[in-house]
Amino acid sequence: MLTIYHYWFCPFSRKTRIALQEKKVDFEMKLELPWQRRPEFLALNPAGNVPVLVKDEPRQAVSGPYAIMEFLEEQYPAPNLIGDTIEGRAETRRLVEWFDDKFYREVTSLIINEKIMKSFLKRGTPEAANIRYAGQNIKHHLKYIEYLTDRRNWLAGDNFTLADISAAAHLSCIDYLGDVPWQNFEKAKDWYARIKSRPSFQAILQDKIAGLTPAAHYRDLDF
Repeated sequence: MLTIYHYWFCPFSRKTRIALQEKKVDFEMKLELPWQRRPEFLALNPAGNVPVLVKDEPRQAVSGPYAIMEFLEEQYPAPNLIGDTIEGRAETRRLVEWFDDKFYREVTSLIINEKIMKSFLKRGTPEAANIRYAGQNIKHHLKYIEYLTDRRNWLAGDNFTLADISAAAHLSCIDYLGDVPWQNFEKAKDWYARIKSRPSFQAILQDKIAGLTPAAHYRDLDF
């Protein structure tokens, strides 16, 4: 049995959950609020970040999205989520970094911090300039998704990979708040609809977060 320590609005936690579902691995979830810095959790991951994946026998804690994804690919090789060729794996890893680094810095972290964390942790009022900046940035990323899916079946190539999982995990956090301008990016919307329809994504769509109602279309597979 595997246990994942996660937080709802952590895109890296979400991508881990999706990957585990794709690989049909049984796991249980434990909600972790990283800012509480619980000693028991810090013993698992001194960095204090989620996600953390804990394997029971032999007991091992794997921390961070990159280490976890590589661990899952080695421990549970089927289905392959990284690519069948050297070129394909390189492209998958490039796009995973794009969304986990660039998209996270330019969109996810800004919106989640301003709209969720500041209110939840009472860190002041949201800064409209940061929200506007993220709103402009997300358009460029959606254009890039359209560029890729216009030339490929999925983001990294013919097959569904961690590149799609990473992108969808970040977008799902923003989409929960209704801040993805899908109406202007129909091809990106079609790509995301295909992911929403996958069994691995259903638990993400059913997350219930106290005090936060998702956008009306969030759980609608057809938008």
